[in-house]
Amino acid sequence: MRPAVFSLMLVVFGLTTGEFVIAGILPEVAGGVSVSVSAAGMLVTAYAIGMIVGGPVVTVLTARVPRKRLVVGLMLVAVLANLGSAIAPNYPALLATRGVAGLVVATFFAVAIATAVSTAAPGKEAAAVARVALGMNLGIVLGTPIGATIGQSLGWRATFVAVALCVAAALPLVLRFMPEQPGTADGSVLGELRVFGDREVWWAIGLTALGNIGVVTVFTFITPLLTDIAGFSARAVPVLLLVYGVGAVVGNQLGGWLADRSLLGSVAGLLAALAGALSLFWLVGGNRIGAAAMVFVVGALAFAIIPGMQTRVVAAATVAPTLAVAVNASGFQLAAAGAGRLGGWVIDEGTGLRSLPLVGAALTAMGLAVAAVMWWRDRRRSQVPLGETVEQR
Repeated sequence: MRPAVFSLMLVVFGLTTGEFVIAGILPEVAGGVSVSVSAAGMLVTAYAIGMIVGGPVVTVLTARVPRKRLVVGLMLVAVLANLGSAIAPNYPALLATRGVAGLVVATFFAVAIATAVSTAAPGKEAAAVARVALGMNLGIVLGTPIGATIGQSLGWRATFVAVALCVAAALPLVLRFMPEQPGTADGSVLGELRVFGDREVWWAIGLTALGNIGVVTVFTFITPLLTDIAGFSARAVPVLLLVYGVGAVVGNQLGGWLADRSLLGSVAGLLAALAGALSLFWLVGGNRIGAAAMVFVVGALAFAIIPGMQTRVVAAATVAPTLAVAVNASGFQLAAAGAGRLGGWVIDEGTGLRSLPLVGAALTAMGLAVAAVMWWRDRRRSQVPLGETVEQR
């Protein structure tokens, strides 16, 4: 692995920890700012909204900024925002700081992924994405359970301090190994927006949003699912998050390997498996052994779909891949934003906490439908004779 990619992967680890650790300390945060658990789930939505807005806006506005300077600036904003979360005096202030923390993440992920893809050997693009995404996996495997343990032992505010320190610790490596590269915009910055005139880009972004909303809904409320439904103690949650993360590492590597062989075919198959796993989680979620096993399986499948989805966006957006990947990250956060709100509604007004995995399975089936349509369109396009369009057939 190139040193620059390795340093970016470490930053991804810190940013991912900051994003996902809230799932491990949700009850503590809720108690600390005197709101319900369902209301605390809106903190995930606030972070997601920051990414949704920040993905396209920050990426377009910084398209001319040299990559090293941009990465350092994004890291500093993330550090300050997480420190702001640690000292937030009330729920509205915490919502605001989580939103600010999310503003820079999509652009950072886009730069890291675009760098990995551009340096990959032909036919190995998805595997390169998987290597960068390893930082995300490690953030779940190590960062999230460690952050949850810190939150339970020293208070939830200490968790956000730890996240800030983690990102800051990667700064010397970025300064040492990140090469001096120019911005990605050759002409007008606004000219990059022409990438969104391509329908294939929107299909790919829609696949990311719909394919992830189900599993993110379940993960957002994984702590109460494990404690209130499966009967685990709060101290068992970090260990179970570690199990989820181990599954994520395995699934990420498998997903990259499969996507390099059949991109949309593998994504469709993995989404079908994920919908089935979430349904099984609903059936066995009240049993500790069954719930623990499904935590691993769901983690593996949730991250197995990511390399293929990201690679599809880069392949579709040859004009401005960094901007498209940033917006695709925003598509994932549309899923996260919907997950926080939808999950809270299901718990308070709908069928209750116990039904969340089944709701997640139904939502995942929507993503499967999109993947199936895209796969069918690609196969049909490949069978069109030279000189004839799909529409003419």
